[in-house]
Amino acid sequence: MSNLKKTKKTLVLILALIFIASMVIGCGSPAAQDDEKNDDKAAEKFKVGFIYIGTPGDAGWTFAHDQGRKYLVEQIPEIETVYLELVPEGADAERSIEQLAQEGCNIIVANSFGYGDAMLEVAKRYPEITFLHCSGLESAENVGTFFGRIYQARYLSGMVAGAMTKNNTIGYAAAFPIPEVIRGINAFTLGAQAVNPDVKVKVVWSLTWVDAVQEKAAADRLIEAGCDLLAQHADTPAVQQAAEAAGIYSIGYNSDMRSFAPNANLTGPVWNWGPYYVKTVKAVMDGTWKPEEYWGGLEDEIVDLATISDKVPAEVIAQVEAKKQEMSNKEWDVFTGPITDQDGNVRVQEGQKLTDEEMLALDWFVAGVEGSPNP
Repeated sequence: MSNLKKTKKTLVLILALIFIASMVIGCGSPAAQDDEKNDDKAAEKFKVGFIYIGTPGDAGWTFAHDQGRKYLVEQIPEIETVYLELVPEGADAERSIEQLAQEGCNIIVANSFGYGDAMLEVAKRYPEITFLHCSGLESAENVGTFFGRIYQARYLSGMVAGAMTKNNTIGYAAAFPIPEVIRGINAFTLGAQAVNPDVKVKVVWSLTWVDAVQEKAAADRLIEAGCDLLAQHADTPAVQQAAEAAGIYSIGYNSDMRSFAPNANLTGPVWNWGPYYVKTVKAVMDGTWKPEEYWGGLEDEIVDLATISDKVPAEVIAQVEAKKQEMSNKEWDVFTGPITDQDGNVRVQEGQKLTDEEMLALDWFVAGVEGSPNP
């Protein structure tokens, strides 16, 4: 065989080997393809989406929820979280929840009472997603509700307020007249009256969850009406700042608001959502989650009282701490009779207490509250 023929034969053999190798590399074995798919799947993070009524910068309700979100990421760093802020209730809420569902969220959390209908509607379309509605009243197969017994911390803050008012007239800037808010006003008033039976609590409705202008206007009306201490069910520190400017005391809400009113703020009921988020997300991730209507109290530390100002006498602080321990141990709760309403009717007999169902439907004020629960 000539050298030329040998060279041609060698080239043909080399080309054939290259072709075969390229086919093996290009197609890959079924096992190799499965490994690649598994790697891609592993790269996809478990995703939790949040719908916020306000903004994390409000220093109040949404701020507290966002602190909980950050705690969640710290505790479970392998997950991813996203949020949409300033989402109005109603049709906008449904579009926003739908958006997070389409973005691949495994869990969607909505932080306002008015998101309920929208969440339930979207949940029907995405049975594989877990939905969590804060302060909601209706659950479903893939929808759970969660809240805290903030009325317990409100009672404790009322004890502080009742001890610190000088003219026995306390103002309460309130959001909307729904059972949650009415329950809080009643608990606060009962706490104030426990240490000062002469206390009256004037209520002004701002009819907004988060609007600093409206909240300040409500505070100003209360100050003009002669209140020498202000409390709030409002998201921003505007009420605290109004009290600071007027030189009177105040009780905050949602988060510790001392920095906004260092001379006025005495304490306030606060939220701690982080542990609940961690527990619930872990349950969803490991497949043990079941829909529930969670309503935890002081014993779960989902609600608490912010640090009490040193302006408050030590004996008052001791009283508050003793009552807090009593509630944490479930030895007593706020709506234990006898309790009388504004019209003098005994609503809760001595030795009895309101059930959870009755508390969740509260639509009347206790004696000592000035204002209407149905404005």
